[in-house]
Amino acid sequence: MQEKVLNDKKHGMATLVCCVIAILIGVAVFVFGISDNENPVFIIIGAVIACISWIPLVGLKILKPNEALVLTLFGQYVGTLKGEGFYAVNPFCSAVNPAADTKLSQSGDVKKKESIFSIDTEGSPTPFVDKKISLKIMTLNNSRQKINDCLGNPVEIGIAVMWKVVDTAKAVFNVDNYKEYLSLQCDSALRNIVKIYPYDVAPGVDTTGDGVADEGSLRGSSEVVANRIKDEIQSRVNDAGIEIIEARITYLAYAPEIAAVMLQRQQASAIIDARKMIVDGAVGMVEMALARLKDSGCVELDEERKAAMVSNLLVVLCGNRDAQPVVNSGSLY
Repeated sequence: MQEKVLNDKKHGMATLVCCVIAILIGVAVFVFGISDNENPVFIIIGAVIACISWIPLVGLKILKPNEALVLTLFGQYVGTLKGEGFYAVNPFCSAVNPAADTKLSQSGDVKKKESIFSIDTEGSPTPFVDKKISLKIMTLNNSRQKINDCLGNPVEIGIAVMWKVVDTAKAVFNVDNYKEYLSLQCDSALRNIVKIYPYDVAPGVDTTGDGVADEGSLRGSSEVVANRIKDEIQSRVNDAGIEIIEARITYLAYAPEIAAVMLQRQQASAIIDARKMIVDGAVGMVEMALARLKDSGCVELDEERKAAMVSNLLVVLCGNRDAQPVVNSGSLY
């Protein structure tokens, strides 16, 4: 289905003026027929003109900037009105928008929007739905999903997708409801991409598909992951006439059931790194102390005493608490 834009329909004001003039003429002819000894010819002509002159008014359409209207005539696609203006189309054309009563809410899910209610012939309330299609850039913020990463760890992730309709014919006729279709494809694409990456950098994991382990991760490669999610969604919604402008990760965390365990793991890793730095620094200080003592020649230590001194210094420098020294007031030997 190819979009066909109707560019020659911006004569709504002229149609409105002509219809009003025709109605006035019909009323005038009708009144003249009554006043002219109830001449039936003028009465019928005036009544007919007044009755049919309002029909073109049904085809008047007003569009604001970045709005479109898809028109069909007896089930056949006629064309699309795009851009602001006052249009006049075939009064028997009907606007089509299956997603007119669907709203992509910023809070997360696909929701029904509030509609203006009217009363039908049976007295029951029926919603009045605007069939216009917005061409503005819109934001889809689906609810957070719980997905297993490539290591099997459950993570919670949420994304915000900026999108817009670029082909109204595809959006209306190729899919049943392009808004719900976009929402479902975003969830599916997110799941497919997240399961490729680990939450944090892990050894032996290939995230690019080239057979070589790399350092890609959800936490450290957020830009790369977001671009891959965007491309994945775009490949799925091309048939719906939708363009994906941008996709961003808005929330990323371990699932609650393993968050405490992963926090302990991160804390242990941080403690090990800190201890390693402390030990490296302590060994360097001990080496410096022994070298200074040897250079100064003030104290001569044998290997046993050097070992005892190294042990004591390492205990003092690597301990978690302040050392409590024991003063030996006697001989060293």
